[in-house]
Amino acid sequence: MPPAESSAGFRHWLGSRLWRIGLLFAGVLLPLGVFAELAEDVHELEAFYFDAPLLWRLRGWATPALDQCFVLVSRLGYQWGLIPADTLIVLLLLAFRRWREATFAFLAFVGSALLNLGAKQFFQRDRPSLWESVAPESTFSFPSGHAMGSMTLAAVVVALAWRTRWRWPVTAAAVAFVMLVGTARVYLGVHYPSDILAGWCAALAWVMGLYLLCFRRHHRPWRQRGPGANV
Repeated sequence: MPPAESSAGFRHWLGSRLWRIGLLFAGVLLPLGVFAELAEDVHELEAFYFDAPLLWRLRGWATPALDQCFVLVSRLGYQWGLIPADTLIVLLLLAFRRWREATFAFLAFVGSALLNLGAKQFFQRDRPSLWESVAPESTFSFPSGHAMGSMTLAAVVVALAWRTRWRWPVTAAAVAFVMLVGTARVYLGVHYPSDILAGWCAALAWVMGLYLLCFRRHHRPWRQRGPGANV
């Protein structure tokens, strides 16, 4: 039998891993649980009590000016802003020889897109049809690609900035971006609120799971390391 571990040694081991345990629960297990609950109800064609009321509530805000504003936000939240931003982040990380961070970001962005495409084809949920949208969509609805993409970008940027002095401003901007894109999709009537929530949860679980795989305690993004530690 190996010698018994001392209590001090166990406390040190537990303390050095508490951040991973907390992130595993809050960033992976909890979002996965919410997504699984939503996905089960969508698969069984059950209606969510909050979907229609929230859709009609945002429909009550409708004005021509807000229509144009949220159409712009929706486009910036995916094809006009999101995809260029994802590409730029990976290229910048590669240019600065941040190989681990670049791999993390690349896998997060590409994996999230593939997961969204696969989930849409599996669940095949129709778009809301409560009114004629000013920006109609023809693909399936669950989970929201805009919600997954914006949350993926936000989570990656926050993770990369967390060990820097910019973490709180970046986190505030990321939360505002995610909320604005999600609100735009519901306002335009092209997604149910449950689509948005599911997209957020799926993306958060994916990115945080990757983060835990890519970065150990002493290899978190931007942490000062010795020569050759980037490779």
